[in-house]
Amino acid sequence: MAEFTMELNDEQKEVRDWLHGFAADVIRPAAAEWDEREETPWPVIQEAAKVGIYSLDFYAQQYFDPTGLGIPMAMEELFWGDAGIALSIVGTGLAAVGVLANGTEEQIGTWIPQMYGDPNDVKVAAFCSSEPDAGSDVASMRTRAVYDEATDEWVINGTKTWATNGGIANVHVVVAVVDPELGSKGHASFIVPAGTPGLAQGQKFKKHGIRASHTAEVILDGVRVPGSCLLGGKEKLDERLARARERAKAPGGERVKNAAMATFEASRPAVGAMAVGTARAAYEVALDYAVTREQFGRPIIDNQGVAFQLADMRTQIDAARLLVWRASWMAVNGKPFTAAEGSMSKLFASETAKKVTAQAIQILGGNGYTREYPVERMHRDSAIYTIFEGTSEIQRLVIARTLSGAPIR
Repeated sequence: MAEFTMELNDEQKEVRDWLHGFAADVIRPAAAEWDEREETPWPVIQEAAKVGIYSLDFYAQQYFDPTGLGIPMAMEELFWGDAGIALSIVGTGLAAVGVLANGTEEQIGTWIPQMYGDPNDVKVAAFCSSEPDAGSDVASMRTRAVYDEATDEWVINGTKTWATNGGIANVHVVVAVVDPELGSKGHASFIVPAGTPGLAQGQKFKKHGIRASHTAEVILDGVRVPGSCLLGGKEKLDERLARARERAKAPGGERVKNAAMATFEASRPAVGAMAVGTARAAYEVALDYAVTREQFGRPIIDNQGVAFQLADMRTQIDAARLLVWRASWMAVNGKPFTAAEGSMSKLFASETAKKVTAQAIQILGGNGYTREYPVERMHRDSAIYTIFEGTSEIQRLVIARTLSGAPIR
């Protein structure tokens, strides 16, 4: 087990500087254009693939970093560049985490490479969990998967929403109900490849922020996938469902994680790191502006009202990063989140991003409200962090229930 540290080692610093350079030289110059176009920035994703950032190897190196700091460090630097483009680059990672968390070694080796493609033909993947009537309330999920024993196929019907890369993905990881009587314990995850009959893109959403990231509905109408596309395999699923049925008869027994929750638990600190990157970017713009902008014959940072705002912004950003790093270290070293530390990190970091980007606009005044400066885009982008992968209200609920020992459904 790696000791917790707040200092990156030399190798991590090299990776951080490399990512920062890519964010500064490639992502930032393209940010305003793709925000306006509201389209997937395929050329930027391809550039990321060419240098090795958008690849299974890079993701795996960071994911398996024994210190746990690889993923949050990478997310912070990329999202410092631009949240919308960065999400287009890393969005595939959520689907990859879904396979890593629930799949067999053979499934991991088969499907994750197909999620990324290669530098000459980049692909993306989508994780499909939320539904029109089941966002935070995953127990209300209606998408059904029924096993056809005669053909060894699963038949999936339902509608998913808010899916990053939904409909344009080469691989969709779909969470569906296999036993409605078990609520969220009766869920399983399935691989649905592009081109599968019955799979279609629904509405593409026009969003307030992260506009360079494709978000859409995914329609599953009589979709059939082979039994091998059930993540973890049917034997493991049957065993898990049997245990859940037994525990349902004996209240107070050991709780069983559902497929979607396992993915979100693994990814919440990473979302916190994204928020830290956006907050840091806005803070740096505001600090530079406060040092160079003069009013009444002196830089505005000489005014205590501005200076104290910047002090608070930096303090909150550093505190958010430390919570993210702690949760990431705990996750990779197998330490249980006994106080919902993963949810804590996402909650505090996402709320910090909204607050800091709003303060940045205020410090820039009228300029901050225009598209000539990036802080208005950063503020629009920051709103998503308190919504996706569990709203701030849901994070507080998870934390409170964890502290009290109440079940988290």
